Amino acid sequence: MPEGELGAEARGARPTMKDVAALAGISIKTVSRVVNGVSTVDPELAARVQEAARKLGYRPNLTASNLRRRDGRTATIGMLVEDAANPFSAALMRAVENIARSRGVLVLFGSLDEDPARERELVGALLDRRVDGLVIVPAGLDHSYLVTEQQAGTRLVFVDREPSLLNADAVVSDNRHGAITAVEHLLAAGHRRIAYLGDQISIPTAAQRFDGYQHALGFARIPLDPALIRHGLRTAEAAEQTVEQLLALPDPPTALFTSQNLVTIATCRALRRLRRHHAVAMVGFDDFPLADMLEPGISVIAQDADALGRLAAGTLFRRLDGDTSQAGTLTVPTRLIRRGSGELTTGAGTRG
Repeated sequence: MPEGELGAEARGARPTMKDVAALAGISIKTVSRVVNGVSTVDPELAARVQEAARKLGYRPNLTASNLRRRDGRTATIGMLVEDAANPFSAALMRAVENIARSRGVLVLFGSLDEDPARERELVGALLDRRVDGLVIVPAGLDHSYLVTEQQAGTRLVFVDREPSLLNADAVVSDNRHGAITAVEHLLAAGHRRIAYLGDQISIPTAAQRFDGYQHALGFARIPLDPALIRHGLRTAEAAEQTVEQLLALPDPPTALFTSQNLVTIATCRALRRLRRHHAVAMVGFDDFPLADMLEPGISVIAQDADALGRLAAGTLFRRLDGDTSQAGTLTVPTRLIRRGSGELTTGAGTRG
């Protein structure tokens, strides 16, 4: 067996360039040039290096290689989302990954759980790994801690929510207009008692959706009823209990606007358990899997997560390619998908 291969096995370690050079019968310098993609290497020598690397299972040390790159790039970016398990977050991640992969760039992911301290911790961990840029769905309300990194050349793009106290690019959905559309749709079906079920009001997207809810009711000259407004629904249990409480009111709502997909899912479960899913209308913000398979289907304001992710990744790579234009915010429209739940009228009845 060739000496280079025996050397790697004897050490019980990953094969090195030295092992590849020994097996191929050429110099380490030539192997290095092939591994780093130098185009002037003789094709026959390059083929010998590649065959030796294949036989040994050699993988280049990208960390060491990147330390030697003249541009200082590592061909990695970081992406931080609210919760990787959420369908919306997952769609964002996949869209960014697809763009990055086409550029030969690896994406490192993390979940923030709406925790500003965790945001800073994970941002720091990614920066320690010298990522070339970051795509962030922010949890915090102060991003001035990134100013120094931005000045040092780290490219930053925020998605779903704009940054605070930092001049950086952002790609967001039209949350306010989407909420207005949802409530106007319920008003058009004859509803006047429309409840709002939302996330923490401190979250910018939640605040924008609540603002849209208020605007639509105000434009219709319907006064806000505090009894129908519920914020801070962070768990499925809390959302289900809220639905029960709202429907037990002396003058209960005839329609619900749920402003986040996990709240919508929990609301669906509660309405079915109470056998009110054919009686109480609902429009949710954010689509979710199988929403069209329920009976009735769930009407939603759909965000274009794929477009958000693609635009965020495209903006980041444009910056990495040298674009120095003024930072700005791109807004992606939402759309109403009618499936049945949002079209129930006030006289829909109580079929089970």
